[in-house]
Amino acid sequence: MVSFFGVVDLLAILPTWLGLFVPGAHTLLVIRALRLLRVFRVLKMVGYLREARVLGAAVTASGRKIAVFLGAVLTIVVIVGSLMYVIEGPEHGFVNIPESMYWAIVTLSTVGYGDIAPVTPLGKLLASFVMALGYGIIAVPTGIVTVELAQAARASAISTQACPACGREGHDFDARHCKFCGAPL
Repeated sequence: MVSFFGVVDLLAILPTWLGLFVPGAHTLLVIRALRLLRVFRVLKMVGYLREARVLGAAVTASGRKIAVFLGAVLTIVVIVGSLMYVIEGPEHGFVNIPESMYWAIVTLSTVGYGDIAPVTPLGKLLASFVMALGYGIIAVPTGIVTVELAQAARASAISTQACPACGREGHDFDARHCKFCGAPL
């Protein structure tokens, strides 16, 4: 009853009973979504936790690089937003620099809502540059995390090669000698 899944079960059914006796407690029914945690147990998905740890390690290891990347993107947004405010001005919908920065974020992220659009030829040229830059920027964090993911997966990989001397498995991929008996692999 005090196990993790026992507490999950309690939290899943408690709002139903509270809703019968306490007015307004029906808003707690959202907690019933915790029952979905049982799916991991039922489907034996606990084995996937190792892969989740590898993914988490990759994202953590790439944190500084992504922070630098986001700082560069923020700098680009401030510069492009300010330029667009100067080029287009309030008469074309760019009423202030924060509004222009919003346009730069929407354009750079390739969302393109269309609520603000440049009208002048120079503004359209800058918008075209920002759109092309946006395609390149989308790939950068993907590459950063992918490299870290490959390194994390390589570091945690275990070979199934058996040692010719002792017959045991579980060596690192780059191992040249058995970690149990020291014989060459």
